[in-house]
Amino acid sequence: NYAFTKISLASVCFSSRHTTPEKFFIEACDEGADAVLAIDRVSNEMTLTGKKDVPPSAVTRPICGIMGTIRLVAGMYLIVITRKRNVGSLLGHAVWKAVDFDVISYKKTVLHLSEIQSQENKTFLSMINNVLTTDGFYFCTDFDLTHTLQRLANTSPDFQEMTLLERADQRFVWNWNLLRELAAQPEVTQTTKAFILSLDLHVPVIVMKPCRINGKIFEWILISRRSCFRAGVRYYVRGIDSEGHAANFVETEQIVLYEGAKASFVQTRGSMPFYWSQRPNLKYKPKPIISKTTNHMDGFQRHFDSQVLIYGKQTILNLVNQKGSEKPLEQVFAKMASSMSNGLLNYIAFDFHKECSHMRWDRLQILVDAVAETQDEYGYFMVNSDGKIVAQEKGVFRSNCMDCLDRTNVIQSLLARRSLQSQLQRLGVLNVGQRIDEQAEFEKIYKNAWADNANACAVQYAGTGALKTDFTRTGKRTQWGLLMDGWNSMIRYYKNNFSDGFRQDSIDLFLGNFAVDESDGPTPLRVQKDWKFLTLPIIMLVAFSMCIVCLLMAGDTWTETLAYVMFWGAASAITAAIIMFNGQDFVDAPKLVHKEKMD
Repeated sequence: NYAFTKISLASVCFSSRHTTPEKFFIEACDEGADAVLAIDRVSNEMTLTGKKDVPPSAVTRPICGIMGTIRLVAGMYLIVITRKRNVGSLLGHAVWKAVDFDVISYKKTVLHLSEIQSQENKTFLSMINNVLTTDGFYFCTDFDLTHTLQRLANTSPDFQEMTLLERADQRFVWNWNLLRELAAQPEVTQTTKAFILSLDLHVPVIVMKPCRINGKIFEWILISRRSCFRAGVRYYVRGIDSEGHAANFVETEQIVLYEGAKASFVQTRGSMPFYWSQRPNLKYKPKPIISKTTNHMDGFQRHFDSQVLIYGKQTILNLVNQKGSEKPLEQVFAKMASSMSNGLLNYIAFDFHKECSHMRWDRLQILVDAVAETQDEYGYFMVNSDGKIVAQEKGVFRSNCMDCLDRTNVIQSLLARRSLQSQLQRLGVLNVGQRIDEQAEFEKIYKNAWADNANACAVQYAGTGALKTDFTRTGKRTQWGLLMDGWNSMIRYYKNNFSDGFRQDSIDLFLGNFAVDESDGPTPLRVQKDWKFLTLPIIMLVAFSMCIVCLLMAGDTWTETLAYVMFWGAASAITAAIIMFNGQDFVDAPKLVHKEKMD
């Protein structure tokens, strides 16, 4: 399937980890290179040495790269990539997906820990592994995946001379915190390429496909870069932080490569950029709460100032409902967008669910047509086969719904198709009058890739695949798609209420939002749940069970049985009501970051 990206085994470079009781030795991957990174397991000191200094007794294991280091209760840990898979080639540079990892303790044993500390260390390790096993870590050893083609084309010579570590867009480098210790070593930093100190994007997906239209073969690539600023899970991270970073911010770039020419179209998505929250509380859809104590405009201004600086003009596509619990959010967003009125910000509200109710999915074209003139004005980035820049993208569409997942992805796929239509015609792949949606083979690739993008992004943020992907894949809504949406919604309900606290803690630990204290003091993991957390559910289950038992064992005397059923039924209902009233006390809430910091 990826014949155009095949790389010979001789050109695939692997590193080696040599381990002794005193040191780790990381061997450089460049053929003929003598450099070896030595990490002292006692002092944590890092130095460069040669292969001759690696003891013959060292245990050798192949690795594919270094993710970095992190401190847990037991001390420092080294995180390495042990297996990678080639997913394609971008402009001749191999792109890898990190598949397996190893988290190795500097300490030889954990006997120095108490029983409680040992258990906490295991919990922290499981958190690290929870992030590592969440699909979506990609890296490239000789090309900067963190920047769009347009940003890379408009850089200075000084930028080109920087190492990947120095010039990377920190928003999308998920192991930036893990690389801090290594980055602090000047001589090591200058040889990052040799050691494949991987700059990992935790992205929903990188899709690289060879495509054919009219007998002309071109490469179509979709890259979604997920920001590690204000990162987290669905209900625990909403809105923005004081720096203007929006929750679940994703930059999606669609790339076309054909006979030396290249074109790029960029879109962004992110949570509504003001201070609001939506804490899980056992209800199916918790009510969003807009903060009344913070200056929304300050954070809003910071957010869009940075967005305009990076991307140019902004057209906001707000797809939330304009009635019910989502209505106040839309109203605040519209009010703040109009307050900026600087000519660089354009706000469009489109009630996705209302417009597309009763399976009227063709009505999405209303929005596409409404922004067509703006999309033509923004354009896209293009370089011809001679290497000359012939077009620049002057602005982006910033789409959002509540989660920036399902509705958002549908709209982004439609706008991306419209841009691709123009690009392929300009490149000479499509003939005049031809339409992409008439090219059955490519349409299948295109739709499935955008549906995969939605699923992968949703898994990282909400814990399940995306909703409405049947429309993205087929162009229409189906009964099976509705059933799958219902199933995914039930799974989301469970995860959002009973496992997302752990997932949020895992992300905060991995990204360095929470750091394990070097002292021997207790960690936040020791916080105990209130007594009612265990007692009330047990009472409810016992009462409900007794109600069922009474019904099953009912004899001829229904009056006495009915009394028992009413008593136990009432006890069960009252307990359930108390639990729902105190819903936030019963969900799996994060422990490592205080609530006020999360808000």
